[in-house]
Amino acid sequence: MKLVVGLGNPGGRYRGTRHNVGFEVVDALVARHALKLQPWKALADTAEWRRPEGRVWFVKPTTFMNLSGEAVVALMGFYKVELADVLVVCDDVNLPVGRLRARPEGSDGGNNGLASIITSLGTNGFSRIRIGVGRGDPQRDLADHVLSRFTPEELPVMTASLERAVEAVEVWVSEGIARVMNSFNRADEKSGSTEPRGFSPGESK
Repeated sequence: MKLVVGLGNPGGRYRGTRHNVGFEVVDALVARHALKLQPWKALADTAEWRRPEGRVWFVKPTTFMNLSGEAVVALMGFYKVELADVLVVCDDVNLPVGRLRARPEGSDGGNNGLASIITSLGTNGFSRIRIGVGRGDPQRDLADHVLSRFTPEELPVMTASLERAVEAVEVWVSEGIARVMNSFNRADEKSGSTEPRGFSPGESK
């Protein structure tokens, strides 16, 4: 049993914002595998992907970003999921727009969703895929920045980045975080940019 948790804020007003790229990835995975998200204990929307090798739950916490840990802990306890079988997908203002970084553990990097999960679990030893959303104007309030939408110039890069993140999640499910790091971290370092394909950030799934 594995959990893939995309971070974001529920509600239409947040759709397509920088802080919701984790939700975008989960939505794309659900659509790709013809699944349907269902409410789970008023804490999350979840969809089950049944594979011969075992089940995978795609998760969008509905607790808002800064309480994401409540949903993760509850789901792990209910389904008896080991820490090694949890992957979190989230935004990162410390990375350039569209850049992916996978890690087997680490700090919250200023992301309130990661901070909530680390606090709730009592450890930072879970895998994560971070998607760069840029910092923008350093004079701008960070909360305003992450709740803003991508510019027309950024959208093509993010479209391709989110598609790569979907592929990275599927590699993690099959082969683990080390393979994701080798395949996607290095590719991003070499390319520096991406070409658009697949869905667009914020579109309905």
